[in-house]
Amino acid sequence: MMRYPRDLTGYGATPPVANWPNGAKIAVQIVLNYEEGGENCVLHGDAASEAFLSEITGAQPWPGQRHWNMESIYEYGARAGFWRVHRILKDLPVTVYGVATALARAPEQLAAMKAAGWEIASHGLKWIEHKDMSPDDERAQVREAIRLHTEVTGAAPRGWYTGRCSMNTVGLAAEEGDFAYIADSYADDLPYWTRAGGKDQLIVPYTMDCNDMRFAIQAGFVTGEHFETMLRDAFDVLYEEGEAGAPKMLSIGLHCRLIGRPSRAAALRRAIEYFQSHDDVWFATRLAIAEHWAAEHPPARPSRPSEMDRGTFVAEFGGVFEHSPWIAEGAHALELGPTHDTATGVHAALARVFRAAPEDRRLGVLTAHPDLAGKLAEARRLTAESSAEQASVGLDALTDEERATFTELNDAYVSKFGFPFIIAVRDNTKASIMEAFRRRLGSERVTEFAEACRQVERIAELRLREKLPA
Repeated sequence: MMRYPRDLTGYGATPPVANWPNGAKIAVQIVLNYEEGGENCVLHGDAASEAFLSEITGAQPWPGQRHWNMESIYEYGARAGFWRVHRILKDLPVTVYGVATALARAPEQLAAMKAAGWEIASHGLKWIEHKDMSPDDERAQVREAIRLHTEVTGAAPRGWYTGRCSMNTVGLAAEEGDFAYIADSYADDLPYWTRAGGKDQLIVPYTMDCNDMRFAIQAGFVTGEHFETMLRDAFDVLYEEGEAGAPKMLSIGLHCRLIGRPSRAAALRRAIEYFQSHDDVWFATRLAIAEHWAAEHPPARPSRPSEMDRGTFVAEFGGVFEHSPWIAEGAHALELGPTHDTATGVHAALARVFRAAPEDRRLGVLTAHPDLAGKLAEARRLTAESSAEQASVGLDALTDEERATFTELNDAYVSKFGFPFIIAVRDNTKASIMEAFRRRLGSERVTEFAEACRQVERIAELRLREKLPA
């Protein structure tokens, strides 16, 4: 048995309706990353200087040395950039991703954040990489970040975003913090629940595209206009989806030392003015979005096929392909995961096993199906699924003449092909079934075998849709 942990399905084609407050068509969420004073620096006990997200193209760490240019660029974010961004955004709800050690070195900026009513979430203890840390070391970092954040700000953080995270980060943060949300994900335009740290944890995804960090990478923004265009285009697409009844969240990421430069700040101001020119826009902190989502869409723990043991899986799905539990047994042994925990996902796994089987085994599945309106139906010996399907189009209430016609067609079909006539009755009417019966009697066996197999798969799909929620 193989299990694949990533969820590549998510909400699929039918995401939940966000129901943003006051019928808003879009939630605009602005993050200001406050990292200046928490970056890699030998003054902070780090092994080398910072080399990430600055104006210095291709910067490399300087082991054991301070880097004057790098330090001064980060200092610009604290000394000038923050205040320029604060003037633009101080009247809007903003979430600050605050590196705890950086906040401890920024009493004036912290006071301004509080005066503006901004949410201050945790951005970890230091603005450093965590990918090579042991779980114990990273856990210690999380704990100390929460402790220092609480000491410096006066309140424990309700949100968490590491950024330069490891594969352990979300689980450790969920275990250690009573977080309303964790943002270390880029997987959706809506919040979603996941199991982490032994509990249901809400994820409010962040962004890498509508993020000024792209000013500091080679394949990124060159002028403020590029950033503004990215924001406006994202807003327009999401606003249009909201007008169509599927509101989403626009997440925007900012950094004091990047967007705070005068050459870029004007673009931010213009983008904000553009958003404000539209009706039904909800500007919100990430905490407000998380609390709204938890109230509107609390976590649910449906039975997950990918988590079932073999016996439970076969008991649940062994009859989806008529009297053929071996298909469910084979599907359970495939690489299943969260993306298979839907009717479509389970059907994909079952269908793979059916399609890969030799012809004689597939023939066995065909012959396991009952005749339409045949003797088994008359004797009420059909499976519950087959009985309900045939009844759905009135095949359980035929006239004597209709029954005689079905019997004649059944006999002719089985005599010619060696398996019963199979059709997904829920896709049809009694009249269309009769028409297909007569038409398909004229097919070659190889053609009809393929068609019968397709119909078997369709019947299985319809059965699964009844068994599993969307």
